Amino acid sequence: MAAPQTMGVGIISAGKVGAAIGNALRAAGHQIIGAYATSPDSIDRLETMLPGVPALDVPTIVERSELVLLAVPDDQLAPLVAGMAKLGAWQPGQIVVHTAGCYGTEVLAPAAAAGAICLAIHPAMTFTGTSLDVARLAGCPFAVTAPKTIQAIGLALVAQLGGEGYLVSEADRSLYHSALSHGANHVVTVLGQARQALQAAGITDPGAYLRPLVQAAVEGALSSGEALLTGPVSRADVGTVAAHVSALDTLREDLPADADIFETYCYLAGVTADRAVRRRVITVQDANEIHEALRGKLN
Repeated sequence: MAAPQTMGVGIISAGKVGAAIGNALRAAGHQIIGAYATSPDSIDRLETMLPGVPALDVPTIVERSELVLLAVPDDQLAPLVAGMAKLGAWQPGQIVVHTAGCYGTEVLAPAAAAGAICLAIHPAMTFTGTSLDVARLAGCPFAVTAPKTIQAIGLALVAQLGGEGYLVSEADRSLYHSALSHGANHVVTVLGQARQALQAAGITDPGAYLRPLVQAAVEGALSSGEALLTGPVSRADVGTVAAHVSALDTLREDLPADADIFETYCYLAGVTADRAVRRRVITVQDANEIHEALRGKLN
């Protein structure tokens, strides 16, 4: 069963994700019948990325749409679906799709009980809220979760968006999403800390300074995992690790607002040492010495 070539699509709401996917759906031949937009930013985004599409309330969008795209924050999804069910808004045969990474289709159970066809598709990319997002959907991986009988609809819909669909089970959605958050969101936190430390060391443009190193590290990690890991922990340079700990301890004394850099470095250096032992890059004795260096200031 494939996704219909032309449908009337309603978007709730015209946020960064909803506007980009709505734009791509319209480019694929679907009619966008309306979008929920109330904030100044969402109204402006609607006018820019989906010109001519009216701003409608949620019940009207659900009533008029063959496909309802729910692109709302994760915590708003379940109450929204349940609220529309209480109003008797969901319709038999209507396709209801959400884009929340952490959830599969169980969160759409109230709509499914009314006879709706429920899908979860999640694009693994960061959205900017501009037209650049639409181009980046081409080739973007999407996690697709749905009952087996309708998985083909989800995969076809992703293909219409220009993406590449990957089936993820209901039970694995939280694990899947945690991997993305850990691999992308937390990296942003670490890079933010690195920028702060470089600024404290007198580097005026820390982003430019880090770029070649970080890009090489990320490409290496994506292609070879931890095989290309470099740095003092992977070389068992205990003296260097101890010097880092001392410098970061001084930084947190001088700049209390940046104290989290110290704790994060010590924790991640310890984890890196343990993983290096398991990969037989360093010895257990090397790792113990690194942990001792980390504990020298951590306690």
